[in-house]
Amino acid sequence: MHDSCFPSLTTVPKELVHRTSTAQVLLTDWQRLDDARFSVTARWPLSHAFFTPVGDGYYDPLMCAETIRQIAYLLGHAEFAVPFGHQFVLWDLSVSVVRPELLRVGLVPATVDLAITCVEIKRRAGRLSGLGYEAVVRRDGQVVATGRASVTCTSPAVYQRIRPEHVLTPEHRPLPLTAPAAPQSVARLSPTDVVLSPLDRENRWQLRVDTNHPVLFDHWVDHVPGMVLMEAARQAAASALGRPSFMPLGVAGEFKRYVELDAPCVIESERLFQDVPGAEEVVRVTGHQNGELTFVGTVTASSYGY
Repeated sequence: MHDSCFPSLTTVPKELVHRTSTAQVLLTDWQRLDDARFSVTARWPLSHAFFTPVGDGYYDPLMCAETIRQIAYLLGHAEFAVPFGHQFVLWDLSVSVVRPELLRVGLVPATVDLAITCVEIKRRAGRLSGLGYEAVVRRDGQVVATGRASVTCTSPAVYQRIRPEHVLTPEHRPLPLTAPAAPQSVARLSPTDVVLSPLDRENRWQLRVDTNHPVLFDHWVDHVPGMVLMEAARQAAASALGRPSFMPLGVAGEFKRYVELDAPCVIESERLFQDVPGAEEVVRVTGHQNGELTFVGTVTASSYGY
């Protein structure tokens, strides 16, 4: 890799991407190209508290997904005038690795450039109410990955109406923290980063929600963040594939409804049959809470490495 020896040491203000810790801000700069296209720069650190290298020393594609996710907040506030205090609701998020070799961790932090095209811009009463965008991620001018995200934006008053009253009170408490699955079985190194707890049969877990996790719960929220479910999909796929370490070549998530903190969410995985020898492995992951489908994810992995 030919990353700059002097990558930018500054990030965008953490408030613009809804992070409490500056260490969790991945975006460093942005530029408006026209009403629907933007250029965004990000920096991926050599080491990260949660998005640790995968495979044989590659950047975690879920850090790329997190980079794409943060852009929703950045553009919403800085370019589309969404007031601070409004809620962003994530409906889908995906990343697809084009050239995995370009994710190799180098000697200095990686600078990546993201070409953002807004494919859906919705407004209500003159204010942004929904945003869908596609991303092309480049490193050293070469396409590393592509991705997509869509969000809706909700005022505090509307958010209070659509959410159960009890989840917005100080008395609201999450379920007690459950025991983690063995880290090696879900492609993690530390039990504190495991988001699955074993249940009664193979490929079925309870979502493990640690509201004190410094990265997944960087700040207080009244529901399970989308990135927790994306991570659950990755971990469930690792278990289904029997890989203690692997690089996902694609992770896609659709968020059907809020996953509440005070009720169990059951995660299940299904390895999809591929009838072509050497084809990529695909695992479908679902989440259900109180009998309702909350999340559908798809994880793609190489059949031969990474």
